[in-house]
Amino acid sequence: MNPLLLRGQTGTCRVFPGETIRSLASYIGNRQGAILVADRTAFDLHGAHFPDFPVITLESAETGKTLETAALLYKKFIEQGVDRNWLVIGIGGGVICDIAGFVASTFMRGLDFGFVATTLLAQVDAALGGKNGLNFRGYKNMVGTFRQPAFVLCDYDLLGTLPEKEVRCGLSEIIKTAAIADENLFSYLEGHLEECLALERPALNEIVPRTCRIKLDIVGRDETEQGLRRKLNFGHTIGHALEKAFPMSHGEAVGAGMAAAAHISHRKGMLSKEDRDRLIRLIQRARLLTTPGVPAESLREAIAQDKKREGRTIHFVFLERIGKAVVEAVDLEEIKEALDDLCES
Repeated sequence: MNPLLLRGQTGTCRVFPGETIRSLASYIGNRQGAILVADRTAFDLHGAHFPDFPVITLESAETGKTLETAALLYKKFIEQGVDRNWLVIGIGGGVICDIAGFVASTFMRGLDFGFVATTLLAQVDAALGGKNGLNFRGYKNMVGTFRQPAFVLCDYDLLGTLPEKEVRCGLSEIIKTAAIADENLFSYLEGHLEECLALERPALNEIVPRTCRIKLDIVGRDETEQGLRRKLNFGHTIGHALEKAFPMSHGEAVGAGMAAAAHISHRKGMLSKEDRDRLIRLIQRARLLTTPGVPAESLREAIAQDKKREGRTIHFVFLERIGKAVVEAVDLEEIKEALDDLCES
């Protein structure tokens, strides 16, 4: 199978859309050993296909993506005799990939690692790009590293056990990617959304590799998010604030964040009403949120602590049209005022 490649400053990543977990052992190579950090549910469902190496299972909860969890894994790595010739493999969704990637990047000053992405969101976004982040005091991804996984396996068969809500969350990131960079992909989603929601194989063969290519291309040109990569944060400034202010999944929060960003882009005269409504319709059809649904006051503090903030400004991603985004530094008050209007409407 020919991989999609990302050659970054922190390593080369090979992404294999459609690769089976049954081939995982072949990616370990001649290393002395490997240790698996797996989502507990993924282990229960698919553990029979894991290679015969030590497994540490974790609950895949955003609340567990902390330095305390990292310390627990460091302890277990030491107990297992992990050294620099070992490979760390994260098997799970975005939370597990973040934890495994962060711990591998920092243990003994950095071990090689790879991922088996078991959710749609991880296959098209969270497992890709080399960002490995932990939350701190409720603020999302405030502690982290840039370091590329050696490989990412995207086994479509694993998606069949996902709850429908998790599928919708993955589609949220696919919609985001299409909205900022590929109008043709956006049009495909409009015409085949039900097949995508049903995880039909022809649809997965279309949307997963295309979404991966876009992200890998952007990250390959701006690995450490100095400019271009910021476009991938479309919907995430408000989305991350929603996650902190109100219990909801990342995909749901990004859906509402995209809708809010589309409204703000239209309000600034950057995005046409037609394209704004087109995006919101697709988000609604994916059965995702399109309104914040919480008081604006509860979002302001979280946005003020966003890691994309620089002083009194924040790098915010606007849409100019479907398939084209732009990043601008805007005053935090401008975003807060727009949120006031959105939350009241």
